[in-house]
Amino acid sequence: MANTNKQFQDFDENLSIPMSKRQKMSESREATRERISLWFKNNQPGYPISFWIQGSHKNSLNIRTEGDDCDQDDGIYVDRNPEDSVDGTTLQEWIFEALEGSTSTTPEHKSRCIRNFYKPNNLGTFHIDYPSYYKTEDMPHPMLTVRNGELEESDPQEFTKWLNDITDDEGQLRRLIRYLKGWADYKRKSIDMPNGLTLTVLACNSYIAVDSRDDEALYETLLGIQSVLQTEWKCIMPSTPNDDLLANTDYNFRVNFMNALSDLVSDAEEALEESSKHRASKLWKKHMGTRYPLAPEENTLGNRAALAGLIGNNKPYFDNGESIH
Repeated sequence: MANTNKQFQDFDENLSIPMSKRQKMSESREATRERISLWFKNNQPGYPISFWIQGSHKNSLNIRTEGDDCDQDDGIYVDRNPEDSVDGTTLQEWIFEALEGSTSTTPEHKSRCIRNFYKPNNLGTFHIDYPSYYKTEDMPHPMLTVRNGELEESDPQEFTKWLNDITDDEGQLRRLIRYLKGWADYKRKSIDMPNGLTLTVLACNSYIAVDSRDDEALYETLLGIQSVLQTEWKCIMPSTPNDDLLANTDYNFRVNFMNALSDLVSDAEEALEESSKHRASKLWKKHMGTRYPLAPEENTLGNRAALAGLIGNNKPYFDNGESIH
């Protein structure tokens, strides 16, 4: 049975954000925090704010896409009772105003955050999302702002605690989540795929650990995900607001994803049964994309026989046992 654990470990390295880019993202985040804090101090001093990194970056699940893009989520928390404050849309508009002019690209006002774009030279693009919340000590959970909508309970810190409680010390589960995100990034060229949060929850709920074998662990976890979704098309958020992350997907999305998952499971099973690491890695690469490395071709018995035949028919240095000088 082919062991492609090394190929997956190398794949994880290829998915990781280079140190130079991580440093640039951190510098940009801190500079933007200062800009937003100064804006609120000068324009809305009655709205004290603080920041908390959340999402994939906080949880060590970030990857860079094939387009060399990546992101961070930097939550903005306002220490005020929402009943005595401006509505969520207005708060978002203030953050938009604070961000405007911070980069060469105009921020994007999305439904649940303000997105700011960064284009550092030679490092690939990235963006930082700024969701905003009202949260006082008396409130059990933060209230997320929604553009042209009511505030919603949402607790990223609760999710991070849940994730930390179930992840293993060896980091295998986090690697498996990154592999799934790399798979989804590659597949998005042809079909819509679940977002990173949904894949994270699905993987966590079906994780099967296999010591020193990420390929086997991924296969077993994929089988679990497939079984769960075949039984019920649902993925419940394990923290506030405990909503269904697949609720807004349609029939075509479901069919396309389940077909892609079935194809991956089938080839993963074949890869694990392969005697050749090279052929096994080709099966995995078909789904994981260009960043998944192939194992080198083995010097098989067939190859050695072919090489012997070639040498036997071409004798540039020896003839009848005597050296030719």
